[in-house]
Amino acid sequence: MFTKLRNKFLILNMSITSIVMIAAFAIIYFITYSNIHSEIKRKLSSGSQMQITIEGTDLPENTQKGGTISSVQNFSTDGPLSFSIEVDADGKILKVDSFIDMPDEAYSKAAATAWSNKKNNSAITLEGKQWQYAVTRMSKHVILSNGQQYTADENKYQILFLDVTESDKTLFQLLTTLLFVGLIMLFVIFLISLYFANRAIKPIAETWEKQKQFVADASHELKTPLSIINANYDALLANQEETIKSQIKWLGYIKIGTDRMATLINDLLSLARIEDVNFETRKMPFNMSNVIHDVMLSMEAARIEKRINLSHSVVPDVIVKGDSERVKQVVTILFDNAIKYTNDNGQIEISLRKSKRHVKYHITNSGKGIAKQDLPKVFDRFYRADPSRTHEIVGYGLGLSIAKTIADRLGGEIHVTSVENDCTTFTFTLGV
Repeated sequence: MFTKLRNKFLILNMSITSIVMIAAFAIIYFITYSNIHSEIKRKLSSGSQMQITIEGTDLPENTQKGGTISSVQNFSTDGPLSFSIEVDADGKILKVDSFIDMPDEAYSKAAATAWSNKKNNSAITLEGKQWQYAVTRMSKHVILSNGQQYTADENKYQILFLDVTESDKTLFQLLTTLLFVGLIMLFVIFLISLYFANRAIKPIAETWEKQKQFVADASHELKTPLSIINANYDALLANQEETIKSQIKWLGYIKIGTDRMATLINDLLSLARIEDVNFETRKMPFNMSNVIHDVMLSMEAARIEKRINLSHSVVPDVIVKGDSERVKQVVTILFDNAIKYTNDNGQIEISLRKSKRHVKYHITNSGKGIAKQDLPKVFDRFYRADPSRTHEIVGYGLGLSIAKTIADRLGGEIHVTSVENDCTTFTFTLGV
């Protein structure tokens, strides 16, 4: 299941990345292609030839009546190779203007090919090179002696050829580079996506495993009181003639079982409510010192029953902004946990200190302590650090998990340190 989910994340990420990358590369290629071809068109259009004819009687001495002046705009010598061919209306070559050493057959072939396809800016292959050409009709501009002038089209055409071999080569190299870089990037992105997909799936898989374990543990914990209830119910049925007073022992066992189930269900509901994303905490100033004193008084009977000595150092009137009921719940859970795991005639020490930004509540109890390898599991659901005393200690291992969840929702922290066969300390830190 998680492999399929990871693959879906991977495919989605690769698809989005590929589309964005292809679009970016296509834009780069299109812009480059457009710029190169716009430059070629500009050069072809700038190579037009204009014939000027001067007629009239009032002419300069050095000008012959009816003479012509030809003006040709040539390409730069340091640019791509070029040549022009002048043809008549039938496509017959009249004049070749070229500095390129090519045989006459090549010019004839170029003129015939261009004339058969008069579409401007087309391309042909000639002498191993790519040539782009433009066919334009030649015109003459007539200037009369009286100052009048007009332009007349001639029955001749000019075919301009421009070497675009390097331009085509550049575009091909750009396309090859983009494809090569794209493949490398896709491979790198695949590895990165795979890494992050695995990281994204890992907490989900861990949560799923914890949920499965939670269901299994809850079922196991519910099984014990249910077994007690069923066994004592059967005992009552076997002695139906007896009075309720004589059967009070079995009824007491049933009451113990139902109380255990009620405690477990209440803890589960409390944990579910706290973990709900819509869970709201009240942010009101309250006196945390008073909260701690109230908890100590409420737990005094349980402490005295185990003959536990209590010493405390609580700074008075420590004001904290938060949910007083939830904070009291955390303090109660930690105090109750300390009493449960403190040895008889043991010691519990409580302190409350305030700094500029935080309030720290410490509770230390003597006892067997927690093994170093068990410390990371202390706040797990249904976990109890002393399996040998599981049946002696009332509870289901949900208290510290609830306390941890509340602390997280309040923006605080809970940490635990322990020395085996000596003591255990829980620290509850809350922002002021």
